[in-house]
This record gives sequence, structure tokens and C-alpha cells, in this order.
Amino acid sequence: MANMAQAIRMALHYGESEMGVKDIFGQDVGAPLGGVFTATQGLKNAWNTPLDERGIIGVAMGIAMAGDRCVAEIQFCDYIFNTIDLLKIAGNTLWCTNGQIQLPMVVMTPVGAGIRGSVYHSHSVDSWASRLAGWKVVMPSNPLDAYGLLLSAIEDPNPVLYLKPKALMRVRGEDLIPGEPESEKDLKAMIDAPIGDRSKWKARWPELSKYQVPIGQGKITREGDRMTVVSYGRHLLLCNEVADKLREEGIAVEVIDLRSIYPYDWQMISASVRKTGRVLFVNEDTEVTNFAEHLAYRTTQELFYELMAKPRVLAGKHLPGIGLHASLEDASVPQKHEIEQQIRECLAEVP
Repeated sequence: MANMAQAIRMALHYGESEMGVKDIFGQDVGAPLGGVFTATQGLKNAWNTPLDERGIIGVAMGIAMAGDRCVAEIQFCDYIFNTIDLLKIAGNTLWCTNGQIQLPMVVMTPVGAGIRGSVYHSHSVDSWASRLAGWKVVMPSNPLDAYGLLLSAIEDPNPVLYLKPKALMRVRGEDLIPGEPESEKDLKAMIDAPIGDRSKWKARWPELSKYQVPIGQGKITREGDRMTVVSYGRHLLLCNEVADKLREEGIAVEVIDLRSIYPYDWQMISASVRKTGRVLFVNEDTEVTNFAEHLAYRTTQELFYELMAKPRVLAGKHLPGIGLHASLEDASVPQKHEIEQQIRECLAEVP
């Protein structure tokens, strides 16, 4: 099975060969590195830019305004914050031009902790991104969704922010990408660049098929009727593990992979909460003005009389950064034992 980096690479290849993507660019995106996580190796339209995040976003906007599809990468989301004004302009262009100018651009950037990246390589940006009106924002939790969400992002006529969980880039999936060979060894031989001299290497791409995950559509990854847990990205996997553990005790927790931060699948969330009466929202962005707080607020406003316990939010600590030592990182973002504790406390709450 492909890992997430390979899935993204295959989606980009499909995008440039079948969907009209003419430019894939960013710092170290082109040869010889092919991206800091190797997600752009072997792509014919990948090229390197200077270390200039504002320049990268500005170029993407220009290409998109000219009517061409492009995928730009900010090497780590930790360095995207100096582009916020440009991202705002990209998001409001369709509205400001009364629908005359679309921007078919995708901005990819790795997000989150989990790689011991310390203060400059462990930030999250999903809560900030949820405030960028005019943008769609997605974050996959597995390679198949990574492939399907990226094809949907490429096809979208307006800006999509594609958030790649850093800690999941080397995690293999449970489902084959359509057209992917069954052997991991065969896939690696076909599309992974060799170590050392790559000057003559070319990828041998499998016969990939179009597979899309609709933006705005969540997925129930664990069925249950006792409580709802909503997450995305790498913390979705932790929530699944906790739900599996509790199921052995006879506690059926329903887990929703949101997949799209905006637009989000409110219909799926509300249907699940109406069934269970309890909900926990989990992500690793900082807890003050966290996107999950909006979801908890909406749950309270619209489903108040369906609830048997107050909605809960488990998010990262409101700190300036994340420490390098494992104990500091683990204390900064939600861990499995904290997810389990929140679920047990919510279940113990008596209406």
C-alpha cells in the first residue's frame, strides 16, 4: 500500500497528465529533492522557487488568474503566516470580481506536530485557515483520501488549501490507490527516486484512475451510539485507536473523519450527535479560538435539546511553540490517554 507521500505524488502526476496542471512549484519541490517529504519526486512540471513564501503565493495567484491550474507548496505551514494578506486576496477575488475571475489554485503545506520538529516545524494552521473566507480547506488522514481530496482540490475552480499532516507522510494506508500495484516493493521501484545520483532517473508511473473525495464530505470511521468524536488528520487515527479500545469494554463510540475543515459536513455531525447525545471535538491546533470551538458552539446552538452532556473540545495547549523534547511535545498536543479521559468523563456526565 502507498504511504501518504506516494499517494500525493501519484495524485499530482494524474493532475499534470490528465487534469491540466501546468505548474507544481515551491522550495525544493523540483529535482533533485522532490519536496522535503518527497511528495513531488518525478513530476515533469515540478520546479524550484527561491525561499520566498510571498513570492510562491503571488506566482500561484498570477498563474490562476491567467486561467491555468497550478499547485504551489509552502514547505512547512510554520512559514505561511507572512502570506495571510495574499491568501485573503486570493479568497475574495471571485467575490470582488462579481464571479468574473476564478483562481484554480491549490496550496499544499505540511502541518502539525508528531515529527519532533520543535518550535519552527510543529505548528498547525487549520484554525487560521478556517477563517480564510473564499478558500476550501482539506486535511486527509490516510493515503486514499489524500489522493482523492487532492484530485478534488485540483478540479475545483477556486482556491483550495491542502493540509498534509507531517506525522502521516510515511504512514501506509489500508486501501490501494486506483491503479497502484499491490506490491509495496514494486511501487517503490516505480516512483521512489534512488538515493544518490538522480540525474538520469525517471519515474515509471502506474496506470492511475480518477478517484475523488468530494470536498465537504466527512466519513464515519467507527460506528457507535454512545458518543460522537469528531477529528481529522493525524488525530483521527488516535481517536480510532481509543474507540477500538473502548469497544472491547462494550462502549461504542462513533468517530467522524471530517476530512474537510471548510466546508465541513455539518449534516453528518448533527445526525451523529442527535443519535448519541454526546460529542468531543479533537485537533492539535491551539485551544484559544480553535476551529473546534466553532463546531461546539454550533452544536450547542442547534442541538441543545438533543444533548445529554456539554460538548467538549480537546486541542493543543495555547503556547508560543512546541518544545523539541518528546515530553514537551506530548504535553503540548492531545495524546491518546487524554482523548480517552475526555470520552470517559463525558459518558459519566448525567443529564
